[in-house]
Amino acid sequence: MTAAPALDVRVWPDMGAPEDISYAGAWLPPPGVLAGLPRLRVMFSLGAGVDALLRDETLPRNVPLVRVSDADLTQRMSEYVVLQVLWHHRQQRRIDDNQRRKVWDSFATHAAGDLRVGVMGLGVLGSDAAGKLAMMGFAVAGWSRTRKQIAGVQSFAGWDEFDAFLARSDVLVSLLPATAETRGIINYATLRKLARNGPFGAPILINAGRGAQQVEADILRALDDGTLHAATLDVFETEPLPAHSPLWTHPRVVVTPHAAADSDPAAICRYIAGQIARLERCEALQNVVDRQRGY
Repeated sequence: MTAAPALDVRVWPDMGAPEDISYAGAWLPPPGVLAGLPRLRVMFSLGAGVDALLRDETLPRNVPLVRVSDADLTQRMSEYVVLQVLWHHRQQRRIDDNQRRKVWDSFATHAAGDLRVGVMGLGVLGSDAAGKLAMMGFAVAGWSRTRKQIAGVQSFAGWDEFDAFLARSDVLVSLLPATAETRGIINYATLRKLARNGPFGAPILINAGRGAQQVEADILRALDDGTLHAATLDVFETEPLPAHSPLWTHPRVVVTPHAAADSDPAAICRYIAGQIARLERCEALQNVVDRQRGY
């Protein structure tokens, strides 16, 4: 491995003797593989989230699980969120449709400060995206389990402040981790609580978090009855998104193939190598997952 040439790197299933393995990087390992490594010291998730690993009931409970927190991945997610907010803000679908129909339509636009963006989830990814949106002049707020301090971003914390956060949001961006608490959080009741006095008369949804957070039948219902103005979805209840899903062809939905923040293999390798080096210097690991919280 270029990031740490001194390491003996093996790829499952050709990993040799299980007792030789001290560190493991995985995303969707077959159940029991990690549990069968008797000298395993650390497990590394190969993606930003850890929900895929935590679904493995055989996952060793006495071995720390570390999530990747890489500047490249964070930057890619912020690019996606900014792109999608701008796409809706500048009404790009209308422009594209006009071009196809050869229609010269100089329609009125609004200032960034007139659009209130709410970011659900203010971890590393959410905080960075919220900060970049604020720098562009959008009225940004964030909602998270605990209150955060981010320049230019109003912070809402806990379930007691959830409804107030929704009520001031014209655009709802979800970057929440996948946990038992967040499953199905993007449902019809939630969407009904979003602001309805913004520039488009109805709110916009952008979900680049996890598909388990959204109820797709509720999103479609909200789009069709006017509760939602539009939606961008990068994650889905079933992936790949089935060809029969009406989301593919809905006129007010942008579908992207879980590509908001592709993990760069080289960057992940560098990160894991750095964490191994920290541990072998007797330093504390970074970004260790709290399994009770799920992130």
